Amino acid sequence: MNIKAEHALTVGATLGEGPIWVDDALWFVDIKQQRIYRHDPATGALDHWPAPEMVGWVLPAEPGKFVVGLRSGPHRFDPATGAFEPIASVDTDLPANRLNDAALDPAGRIWFGTMDDDEAAISGRLYRLDGTTVTDSGADPVAITNGPAISPAGDRLYHVDTIGKRITVHPLSPDGTLGAGETFQTFTMDDGYPDGAICDAEGGVWLGLYSGWEARRYAPDGTLTDVVEFPVANITKIALGGPDGRTAYATTARQGLDNTALAAQPLAGDIFTFRVSVPAKPPLRAA
Repeated sequence: MNIKAEHALTVGATLGEGPIWVDDALWFVDIKQQRIYRHDPATGALDHWPAPEMVGWVLPAEPGKFVVGLRSGPHRFDPATGAFEPIASVDTDLPANRLNDAALDPAGRIWFGTMDDDEAAISGRLYRLDGTTVTDSGADPVAITNGPAISPAGDRLYHVDTIGKRITVHPLSPDGTLGAGETFQTFTMDDGYPDGAICDAEGGVWLGLYSGWEARRYAPDGTLTDVVEFPVANITKIALGGPDGRTAYATTARQGLDNTALAAQPLAGDIFTFRVSVPAKPPLRAA
């Protein structure tokens, strides 16, 4: 099914990322501007908090609290006070690395990736955060990790290698062990770069395409089911929310666009929306 995305919110993010739907609101980040955002579509309100470092993702924990991925590692975040509390340090031997994208599994574990901020070195790894313990998943290192996306049953994990233009699917055991991966999708230069990924209630994989002007949905067997067209090039990630879980929101980015491209894409970095037929997975929170 071909869909056209509609403009939803003016943000002008340098690198909008990590959208999630939590308690009737859309949360997302601007990595480069070091901001965490909350948007209430019902009222139009847009609030933001400054982060002390680049922030790759924000995920719900106990009610009213979050875990966020700062450059140096996962932190607890309290919107009521704006305070950040470190949980663990990651890649301390790789000062050029930062945290990039993340997802929750049904057990409340957070799976997150790191990457070279210069987008060149093969130094990005996929980690698992279980409480306060960070463990290397064993997935192959890449330059830019994205996703991961985790199936509703928690038995499959989709790991996105953005520069390598490939998505790998891994079996995921209940104890958090990641099995050997196999190729789920590959992409050409014409497609753009696979970016953030999520799974919906049927296990379909939604994917943003950076420099690709599109978002796509793939069925669990790899069949392309939906294509969403955008008036901007850099689509970073999709969230499913709204009262019925069928309203999609997309973050986008201005990063990498020269003045000519920005003039042609005045809405770059904003939030877009569209409707979908398959709703979101049940909401999860970090343990």
